[in-house]
Amino acid sequence: MLELKDIRWRLPEGEEILKGIDLTVPDGKLTVVTGPNGGGKTSLAKIIAGLYEPCGGSIILNGEDITSRDITERAKKGVAYAFQQPVRFKGLTVRDLLELSAEEKLSEERICSLLGEVGLCAREYMDREADSSLSGGESKRIEIATVLARKNADMLVFDEPEAGIDLWSFSNLISAFERLKGEGSRSLLVISHQERIMEIADHIAVIADGKVTAQGSREDILPRILKGDTKSKCPLGKTRKEEC
Repeated sequence: MLELKDIRWRLPEGEEILKGIDLTVPDGKLTVVTGPNGGGKTSLAKIIAGLYEPCGGSIILNGEDITSRDITERAKKGVAYAFQQPVRFKGLTVRDLLELSAEEKLSEERICSLLGEVGLCAREYMDREADSSLSGGESKRIEIATVLARKNADMLVFDEPEAGIDLWSFSNLISAFERLKGEGSRSLLVISHQERIMEIADHIAVIADGKVTAQGSREDILPRILKGDTKSKCPLGKTRKEEC
């Protein structure tokens, strides 16, 4: 279980972005964090991954305080993070990235399964370099596949995974989330505006202006979002790039 307690963070210029976030991500459940642009969702995801250091508060993973741990140490503790804008890797193939994530050699069958879950043909992609020759959408899908390949990761964090992928790939992604949720062995935290992703969530939290304005079960929160009474004013079903 992941617990965020009074998480605060500000830009180097001094502007406060996160203003005391309290959030719990239960074991084996899918939690969606949504809300308007600039509310602090991506900043929060990067704090969980260890890319940003909070100005205050604590991060508790499975009963251990990991607030001071860096991104490498958190990865060893089981935190896996998929960037909103994936990193390119010149000289490494897609197969290399998947095997590095899995920490073992993978059979072609396993590679086909991982790439198939994000809508890519393994024969076309497994031996391609993961560099600038890939489109933004292709890089995004490959990075999601590397997260799915992590065997030791029990806390998976996805920052707007729907960004830059087509409808068919998005449907495959939904299926992958449903499968992971059904296994019950991993916790998923997904930053998203997509109603389709919220529909399969167990829990939803709305973040606006650096604060959690609503959180609870999908059955409670999603109808409130659709009615616009969570103070998020966030239209669903659209892909947007968060500013912070």
